[in-house]
Amino acid sequence: MLTVGVTGGIGSGKSTVCCMFAVLGIPVFSSDDEGKRLLAEDPDVRNALIDAFGDAVFMDGALDRKALGALVFNDRAALDRLNAIVHPAVRKAFARWAEAQDAPYVINEAAILVETGAYKQLDHLIVVDAPEQQRIAWVMRRDSATEEQVRARMRNQTDDATRNAAAHSVIVNDGKTLVIPQVLAVHQSLILKAGSK
Repeated sequence: MLTVGVTGGIGSGKSTVCCMFAVLGIPVFSSDDEGKRLLAEDPDVRNALIDAFGDAVFMDGALDRKALGALVFNDRAALDRLNAIVHPAVRKAFARWAEAQDAPYVINEAAILVETGAYKQLDHLIVVDAPEQQRIAWVMRRDSATEEQVRARMRNQTDDATRNAAAHSVIVNDGKTLVIPQVLAVHQSLILKAGSK
């Protein structure tokens, strides 16, 4: 079974593309959702967070996401510490989940596969590429965020050129190019690749 990553800049349409693969019967693992679940529920992750950031990131026994976000938002070293706790736990969860699937390939949807280097452990990387202004407008609508807030989040991700250079396949989501035919073409190539493994 092939392991396939789907990534892209914030607001690029990763989740929409992954829904298309899911319709084709391909299992999709959301690293972002799993990371949130582990932060809230996993005792090892919880203990590591307390060691790294103190008890203040928990309120009444539950993770205080706003407090944690405030600590790491403008502090690169703190964000790196958080990622060093969460990402290995998510990778382990993905590996366990992938083993339980019965499909020619599985998808790991994650925002920062290229930034963390995790894409190197996968068989194939798909990047969803959308113009920056389109992405900003979409995230502003989706999250009721200001342009500066969206740009600040973008600064924690790599640039499009670096992301695209790491990709085996790029799906263009520019509002003009049809996405479904691109997904079908990538799907067919992955089925062939999985069959030859």
